Parts: sequence; structure tokens; C-alpha cells
Amino acid sequence: MTLHFIAKDPETNGDHCPSVWYDDVAQEFVIQGWKAGPELEAKCLETGPIPGSEAVVRLPVRMTEVLKEALGVAAAAPVR
Repeated sequence: MTLHFIAKDPETNGDHCPSVWYDDVAQEFVIQGWKAGPELEAKCLETGPIPGSEAVVRLPVRMTEVLKEALGVAAAAPVR
């Protein structure tokens, strides 16, 4: 796996930072975000179950540019 760090939340102090990476071998985004609380998870469950191998995370909207950058990296990577 080649994991490319994209960026952290631009408005954090360096601790507990939502972050985004791109794995060019698996062709997946790797997201670190704040854990969803029980109320948000319950709302998400309204559309179906959340498998034990998955998680609901939250990212601030100020990370829009970080997500766009990650999409650009993925778009430039060769498709396997």
C-alpha cells in the first residue's frame, strides 16, 4: 500500500485532527474524522444497517478543499 497524506483539518491545533489520505494501491480514500455520536448514528441507521466493519465519521465543511485535493490525486492515479 502506498498511502499519500493529503491534509489535516486546516483549523486545528495539531491534536485530534480530522485527516485525509489516498491509498493508490487499494484505490481508496482513508478518512480520520470525529466519531459520530449515538444520535447521528441513529439517523444514519434510518437508511440501513452499519456493518461492524464500517464507521460513521464526521468532517467539518471547512475540509472541502482537502476533499477536492484528494479527489484530484485519485483522478490522476492510474486505474487498476
